[in-house]
Amino acid sequence: MKLGIVGLPNVGKSTLFNAITNAGAECANYPFCTIEPNVGTVAVPDSRLNWLSDLYHPKKTTPAVIEFVDIAGLVKGASRGEGLGNKFLANIRGTEAIVHVVRCFDDENVIHVEGSTDPIRDIGIIDLELIMADLEMVERRIDKAKKAAKGDKKFLREAEVFEGLRDWLNDGNSVRSYQCDKDEAELIATSDLLSLKPIIYAANLDEDTFSGGNYKENAYYQQVKELAAKEGAQVIPVCASLEEELSQMDSGEQSVFMEELGIAESGLDRLIKASYTLLGLISFLTSGEDECRAWTITKGTKAPQAAGKIHSDFERGFIRAEVIAYDDMVACGSEKAAREKGLMRSEGKEYVVQDGDIILFRFNV
Repeated sequence: MKLGIVGLPNVGKSTLFNAITNAGAECANYPFCTIEPNVGTVAVPDSRLNWLSDLYHPKKTTPAVIEFVDIAGLVKGASRGEGLGNKFLANIRGTEAIVHVVRCFDDENVIHVEGSTDPIRDIGIIDLELIMADLEMVERRIDKAKKAAKGDKKFLREAEVFEGLRDWLNDGNSVRSYQCDKDEAELIATSDLLSLKPIIYAANLDEDTFSGGNYKENAYYQQVKELAAKEGAQVIPVCASLEEELSQMDSGEQSVFMEELGIAESGLDRLIKASYTLLGLISFLTSGEDECRAWTITKGTKAPQAAGKIHSDFERGFIRAEVIAYDDMVACGSEKAAREKGLMRSEGKEYVVQDGDIILFRFNV
């Protein structure tokens, strides 16, 4: 899974990126500090995997991972190549979802490219640039479909669908908010449209506002929360500078510091949970003396396709899946005890894998 971290210049993108990846991206108080995208890979925290690792003491423990991409700050006119617009837009295309960092604090010492703090305006600037870039792609898709329709009339329907979408975009609306039927949605999804990507808003607050949950009364945060609710998007409050401090501590220091500030979870943990929810993802587990591993799949995936995440041969030669629910495994204390109590199930090709399933796949090729 790859998430693109975006936002206007100087809203805290690179600070947040540094905090969650410890990748050491350059961070400075001037626009376009980030030019080439910084990329960092983060292990997904999973206490279930830790428990299995403690049980089996495997040679290797492999968590699921998320890749974060810190993309250059955007300015008005990016869709026309202003600032680093073309680079910015190209880098977003390679991500599954967007983490949009929005500044929700006032600080005269940190330059705001628009001159003042206004999260709704800032979100609108980026949304409009994505929409303008999508309009260009949709126009090309319409032209291509109309040319193809001269030889095959079925392409007339494709042109019609994208013409409806073009009118929607022309009114300043995102592809995400376009109402259409399932067939039309599937057709639209074949175009790599930027404003179709799901979004998590990271409302970046100062330390005083964030600590102890004071952000709930913050007017800027409330504005972002209300906008996210209308869009069906996720929103998480963060303090990028605080997260950066936490990232430089060991786990013991982190726990004490977070307790003092009244923080239950790090921004990274909350961001990962929001990402999984937004994209409809879950994890299943495999275990043994060689390796304990977490695998990320889409909710609703059936057993053979989940097996294919491990190796294509597992899916091609799938026989059955031997499944123990994680909670049952913990209650029994071992795989052997779970088997003896009849809590290991034999599931076939139609079984839908559940979050936290511990699975042994049987296959033959």
